[in-house]
Amino acid sequence: MYSTQVSRRVRAPRAVVYRALLDGDAVARWRVPAGMSSQVHEFDGREGGRFRVSLTYDAPTDTGKSAPDTDTYHGHFERLVPDERVVEVLEFETPDPTLRGSMTITTTLSDVDGGTEVVLLHEGIPDTVPAADNETGQRMALDNLARLVEGDERPAG
Repeated sequence: MYSTQVSRRVRAPRAVVYRALLDGDAVARWRVPAGMSSQVHEFDGREGGRFRVSLTYDAPTDTGKSAPDTDTYHGHFERLVPDERVVEVLEFETPDPTLRGSMTITTTLSDVDGGTEVVLLHEGIPDTVPAADNETGQRMALDNLARLVEGDERPAG
C-alpha cells in the first residue's frame, strides 16, 4: 500500500469548496477523471454518513476494478471539520483481493491569497493501482473541483 498527495489553489472561499465536498450532485461532477462518467448511488454528506459511487470508463477497452468498465467504491465520512477538513474512509467493491482494503482520503482546506488551497491526501492505496494513475486522477478531480467552485464549469478533457 502507498499514499499520494496532490494540491491545487482555487479561486473560491473555503466554505464554498467545503460545500462541494459534501454535496452528492457536486461530487458527481467534480470527482470524476477525464474519460469517465460518474454515478452517485448513495450520499449522506455528514459525519458518519455513507456514500457509494461508480466511475465508468467512456472507452469500452478500459478495465475497471469492480466490473469490466467500472470502478465502484463505498465508504463513510469519518470526520468533518467545517470549512477545514473532510476525512473519508472508502474501499473498492471488487472480487480482486489485491484491490480490497480500506483507504482514507483527507481533504484539507486552507486560506491562501485569492482563495483556498485544497490538499488531497489519499492513503492506503493498493499497490496494484499504479501510483501515476491515482495521482493523475486526483489532479483531474481537483481541476474539475476548481472549475465548479470558480463558476467556470466545463467538461474536462
